Amino acid sequence: MQVYLDNNATTMLDPKALEAMMPYLSELYGNPNSLHKFGTKTHPGIRRAIDQVYAGIGATDNDDIVFTSCATEANNWVLKSVWADLMQHGDKNHIVTTEVEHPSILATCHYLEEQCGVKVTYLPVNEEGVVEAHTVKSFITDRTALVSIMWANNETGMIFPIKEISDICKEKGVLFHTDAVQAVGKIPVNVKEFDIAFMSFSAHKFHGPKGVGALYIKNSRKLTPLLHGGDQMGGRRSGTLNVAGIVGMGEALEIATTNIEEKMASIAKIRNRIEDELLKLEDVFVVGNRANRTPNTILISVRGVEGEGMLWDLNNALIGASTGSACASESLEGNTVMLAIGADNELAHTGMRLSLSRFTTEEEADYVIEAFKKGVARLRQISSSYAKVQPTAGGEVRECELHHH
Repeated sequence: MQVYLDNNATTMLDPKALEAMMPYLSELYGNPNSLHKFGTKTHPGIRRAIDQVYAGIGATDNDDIVFTSCATEANNWVLKSVWADLMQHGDKNHIVTTEVEHPSILATCHYLEEQCGVKVTYLPVNEEGVVEAHTVKSFITDRTALVSIMWANNETGMIFPIKEISDICKEKGVLFHTDAVQAVGKIPVNVKEFDIAFMSFSAHKFHGPKGVGALYIKNSRKLTPLLHGGDQMGGRRSGTLNVAGIVGMGEALEIATTNIEEKMASIAKIRNRIEDELLKLEDVFVVGNRANRTPNTILISVRGVEGEGMLWDLNNALIGASTGSACASESLEGNTVMLAIGADNELAHTGMRLSLSRFTTEEEADYVIEAFKKGVARLRQISSSYAKVQPTAGGEVRECELHHH
């Protein structure tokens, strides 16, 4: 059996989305900007996809949705263009974000700090792995141009208080951007209910194709283009449209958001079963309260078991999962989110992320539980940092101990 549990990294393409894309990968190959029929024949598909994406996130006709190559592009666009539009020649020079954002936010912030002299505040998260709204409020100043905070975390699945944060930004007159890559298509997202200026999302996280994402722009606000060239997307984003990708994204989002609560409940049921079984093991914990987590995600930590070692065992069992730890070496950092919530470096190296999808089955869950338990038993036996419960010379049972290398 093969089991894919790395759906926060990417998802399989929904067969219905692939079916919708196929004509645009074969006979309908015209450039949509061409005036002849080869070009104009692509327009109905693009229009339908635009309608599907607007409906999928609750956008209105006053808003703009611009298709990009991915959410990384959208994130770069917002941060760099807010700098160009509001900071370069104005009196605002400050961005507020968090320590646990996606690298496309953190690396862009570092770039703006180093190259443009922007001041960036990286907010800490609480023990649940969530930034609290009052913390955001306390760091906004008269010089703050933008707050950029993710909707849901890619490692933990924890959902951030976006409503409260957006209300604070509105009250303070500060633009609010959210990287909603791990939220759109997984939990209900309706931009009408929030005061969000910009929202990034990506098709391949909700069973659409890779290579296409989007940026939602409230009230079609002016934003200097990141890519200059032709007048595609109303001059906002140059480059020939990825017609097949856009069509696939629209179809995938419509499928994902139809009866989304039922889909969430179904995924959560299987996720909770895996989680409950793994929590029966000793010295195991899961980051974050289930009630405030995306229904598909588990970030689990097993004392004495390196994440890389566990990944190896699961991979040998044909199970795809992930770890935030780059390497088992202690000279390298462990899972950055676990470090941010206060785990020690050793424990941060034990983080394993299991992320399910609506295609994950009960049978697959059984297989994963068994393989995970076997992996823990094997790795703890050879672990230098985990002393198993065993009788001492006097016969009594010794407690589990952790020895730091």
